[in-house]
Amino acid sequence: MNGVLIIDKPGGMTSHDVVNRVRRMLNQKSVGHLGTLDPMATGVLALVVGNLTRLAQFYTAAEKIYEGQIRFGTATDTYDADGDQVGEAQEVQLLQEQLEGLAAKFRGTIQQLPPPFSAKKIKGVPAYKLARKQKEVPLKAVEVQVKELELLNLQHDTVSFRARVSSGTYVRSIAHDMGLLLGCGAHLASLRRMAVAEFMLADAVTLEGLAEVIESESFEDVFIHPRKLLPQFPSVTANEEHLGFIRSGRAVNLPEMSRARLVKVFEGQRDLIAIATRVAGTLFHPGIVFATSPEPVARSH
Repeated sequence: MNGVLIIDKPGGMTSHDVVNRVRRMLNQKSVGHLGTLDPMATGVLALVVGNLTRLAQFYTAAEKIYEGQIRFGTATDTYDADGDQVGEAQEVQLLQEQLEGLAAKFRGTIQQLPPPFSAKKIKGVPAYKLARKQKEVPLKAVEVQVKELELLNLQHDTVSFRARVSSGTYVRSIAHDMGLLLGCGAHLASLRRMAVAEFMLADAVTLEGLAEVIESESFEDVFIHPRKLLPQFPSVTANEEHLGFIRSGRAVNLPEMSRARLVKVFEGQRDLIAIATRVAGTLFHPGIVFATSPEPVARSH
């Protein structure tokens, strides 16, 4: 079984918990993700299944869209609602007019310090492991892009937001840094991922919904149509001669793709068999070749 599956991740589970659950449900060892979500967060968790796990390399820089809430007046050690309170809580009186100026300071290309409770590695050790042992976490600021950030409805000490950010951006850090800037502390109260690259919340299925799909064996209802993957790469349907070359890893001429650098090669409408790279002119080499024979899915009990 090869495919891309979008799960609407529930709160309280780690992304790895979800991956392991889906592995058991599909009876498929090869299941990976295209970017984790914190346990508190919900929403789009893109999973790659079978040989399509090899697509992950094309999504390392994928942008994300989030919606959520920031609560001012209280800081936490994890920068979100799952953490322990740091310092004294403060009464805050924010005005809607303040929010636009505040958001503007975090838009564009910024230097951001990752949270101490994060997967960033320090000499090979994830930062959160050091933070849990109350050891020093010497993280360095990294450059990220906040392409859109809107602070929307203000309700007392809590404001809702929408953000579109580059890969590697911690929305938790944005919330924490806003609290530092205002001098009152703040943390991420809730977070829902609405999109990763071309994958939207409308594409997602819950774990309960996936169980129903497995029972009915209607997998085409939940797997993303392969032609929708990597929309920045054009698609070409290979003929029998091309298929033979591609499956053996040999270069083929694709005259209709003369201007493309990378192309998706299909057998028929749904069977993605390769990602090919232009060598010169119309000659393309199949850099990644996917198996085309699906494996049967055993139902989990």
